[in-house]
Amino acid sequence: MKPTLFLRITSILALIFCALHTVGGVLSKPAPGVQTFVVQVMKSNSFNFMGSIRTFWDFNMGYGLILSVVLFIHSLLFWQLGSMVKTDGARLRPVLALLCLEFAAQSPIAGRYFFLGPAITSAIIAACLAIAFFTARENLTPA
Repeated sequence: MKPTLFLRITSILALIFCALHTVGGVLSKPAPGVQTFVVQVMKSNSFNFMGSIRTFWDFNMGYGLILSVVLFIHSLLFWQLGSMVKTDGARLRPVLALLCLEFAAQSPIAGRYFFLGPAITSAIIAACLAIAFFTARENLTPA
């Protein structure tokens, strides 16, 4: 198995994750009823936080947008690593291990505090990164 393939799959999964998170989570309107009420309450109660007046809705939107940016940058990073692993696989293994641990840690958190979609996606990304880690090795052919 080639690590490049799994890093490309990971890149595409991260991009899909980013798009669905942004459209379905950050930019979507709350459902009528309880969700709309909760959002209205989050938007209407301001407080001073470290010298800035914010609401819980500000934090919700800010964290959601930050995650969208992080997922998009991860998708670009995974694609670049897919190219780099062809010639420098052994040196990239620590990076692949850290990224694998990141998504492996995110999976149960997403399952507990959000829902199964992001938990499963994070687990699949972690699995692809683990496969890339175990199949990455130094290219022995001269450049």
